[in-house]
Amino acid sequence: MSTAHLRQFVQGMTRVVEAHTGNEPALLERGQSLMHDLITHDDWLPEQFAQANPAKYQQYLLYCDPFERFSLASFIWAPGQTTPVHDHTVWGMVGVMRGAERCEEYAWNQDRTRLEKTSEHRVGVGAIDLVSPTLGDIHTVSNALGDQVSISVHCYGANIGSVRRHVFEAGTGSVKEFVSGYSAAVLPNIWG
Repeated sequence: MSTAHLRQFVQGMTRVVEAHTGNEPALLERGQSLMHDLITHDDWLPEQFAQANPAKYQQYLLYCDPFERFSLASFIWAPGQTTPVHDHTVWGMVGVMRGAERCEEYAWNQDRTRLEKTSEHRVGVGAIDLVSPTLGDIHTVSNALGDQVSISVHCYGANIGSVRRHVFEAGTGSVKEFVSGYSAAVLPNIWG
């Protein structure tokens, strides 16, 4: 296993964030190219950060920019695992590296009293989903496969494990604040 692709992503994304902070469309356009290169190479994710937990999906921090302008995490989904309906409050790119995910998107109804499901789609290996408050930020994600683990790599415009976000009860519009944290207290050594 080589962390070269992970290191190249971190270096490239640092340059993208420095050049395009405040210009989300340009940042996401350039960031997607880097994300695509990362997720289409399946030789860099350390096994420790690819372990499923049968009780709960795992969110492993892989890198956080020193100024918390972006973070990168692997999400490991055992069969049947799903998130609650939640938001991010920042831009994000979600790339599937192994398996597949199902994403259900939500939006507030006209009088903002409840969330309504607006669409659903499957994200397969090599595909990238985008989220942000300007593009659509409320969804639920699950492993689309009933018989195997799925792995996605997420890049967010903040240290996502420390961001105050929200979970929603779709039918009632009930909102609860949460901070996700991470599933491990260590980071991979990307410098070799």
